[in-house]
Amino acid sequence: MRKSVLLISLALYVCAATVVRAQRTRASTPTRPAAAQPAKMQPAATTPHPALTPTPAPKAKADDCGCEVETPPDVLAVVNGVKITSKEIEGSISDKVQELQQSISEARKRELTLQINSILLEAEAKKRGMSTSKLLEAEIVTKTTEPTEADARAFYDQNRAKIGAEWSADMKDQIVAYLREQRQQEQAKKFADALRAAAQVKLNVAEATPPATPAERARIFATVNGASVTSAMIEDTIKPLVYSVQMQVYKLRRQQLDMRINDILLEQEAQKRQVTTKSLLDSEITSQTKPVTEADARAFYDQNKERVNGDFTQLKAQIVEYLSEQQRQSLLGALAERLRRGTSIQNFLREPTAPVYQISTDDQPSRGALNAPVTLIEFTDFQCPSCAAMQPVLERIAAEYGDQRVRLVVRDFPLQQHANAFKAAEAAEAARAQGKYWEYAKLLFTNQQSLDVAKLKEYASQIGLDRVKFDALLDSGQLSQKVQSDLNEGNRVGVNATPSFFINGRPLEERTYEGLKAMIDAALKEKGRG
Repeated sequence: MRKSVLLISLALYVCAATVVRAQRTRASTPTRPAAAQPAKMQPAATTPHPALTPTPAPKAKADDCGCEVETPPDVLAVVNGVKITSKEIEGSISDKVQELQQSISEARKRELTLQINSILLEAEAKKRGMSTSKLLEAEIVTKTTEPTEADARAFYDQNRAKIGAEWSADMKDQIVAYLREQRQQEQAKKFADALRAAAQVKLNVAEATPPATPAERARIFATVNGASVTSAMIEDTIKPLVYSVQMQVYKLRRQQLDMRINDILLEQEAQKRQVTTKSLLDSEITSQTKPVTEADARAFYDQNKERVNGDFTQLKAQIVEYLSEQQRQSLLGALAERLRRGTSIQNFLREPTAPVYQISTDDQPSRGALNAPVTLIEFTDFQCPSCAAMQPVLERIAAEYGDQRVRLVVRDFPLQQHANAFKAAEAAEAARAQGKYWEYAKLLFTNQQSLDVAKLKEYASQIGLDRVKFDALLDSGQLSQKVQSDLNEGNRVGVNATPSFFINGRPLEERTYEGLKAMIDAALKEKGRG
């Protein structure tokens, strides 16, 4: 389940992002929740040759030159002797690739500012003898005027066309949260500007640029009261973004390559049958597509009415179009699969190598031997349905591989839109203090709709915990820093969804049993323990 993002996209001032990076407390960094929008049942791509998974390509080597996205080879694939060049693929996606590249450049600029602000923030907190979270609360949270219902209504009226949903109590709460964050961002900017004005900040570069060689990671971009901000500090922080961009570019290229492969196969099959490609598609697709009846459309509407806005009469034509296109895409996929069977396809497009992160496993809930060759780290949220759904998968993995080969470590990443997730994570830690983390965590995942404090304490009784000790520890709030530390670590390594997994420090792309198993097997093979 992904963190919610307000669909009313308004720019946020970069200096205020220090608040998020320095101490991501629930009080000082409220989420911008997603505004409701009419669900649009967009049909799948109308191109007649759907993308299919290509032959696995060799992994790219780690990039030490600072290049954001590796240049593809001149020849991307060979299909039955026909070469597909990168020039054929790159033209259609060049604008998107350039946009993604630019996002890294912008992130690098922002990060330099954030690093400077973080140093100033920590120094000011030390000077006042308090934590950065307390300082932010004093200077930002308490000095921010709380938005009223009238403020929220005025904002809604001004942006109704963009929001695309009716006014409601839930909409009011979402807009209030968004306006609150906007005001906190403004207050944070004032505070950051005041700190910079009173400090000795020297910029050594016009803008942060990527290191051309490993040695250039030592370049000093800025000094703040004698402390250095280096290229390495910037690059290490944006590493998750760089990898994300590399993967997005790879997927764009792979999609275009797959469609070109399918084009070639269709053309070759049409020549073989001595017909045009249009005739071939009419025969294999158009003639096989069944009309969508009103009953089909009604059944789809009834199954999905909670996720769409509008009544059946309004949406009927759109649903019919959507279901027809789904049927067409299914037939196209089956045809492309048949054409690929027995075909000679060489694929030279390389998937980027995932970065390896050093993630601490000290003082964390864990199962398995400390010296197991594979360490599987999960960032989880007890209120996240996807996390609950993955628990049987993790149990299966643990049973199949055993404690001597795989060690499972859990770290908390309560999403801000889940009101009870943070306290539930604290409660799980309180149960761990009495040696019953796993039993308690299972109860939390089973009862995700009832995670208020009273219920959290009730669950402690159900597994036989000492309630006096449990209640006192939970109520003290001293475990919040433990959960916050996990959140900070997750942010550092690019976690933006739960559950997120890392196997021996590498992020897992496919959050399924098959994905976990494949990556664990690869890690065991790498360790020589397969």
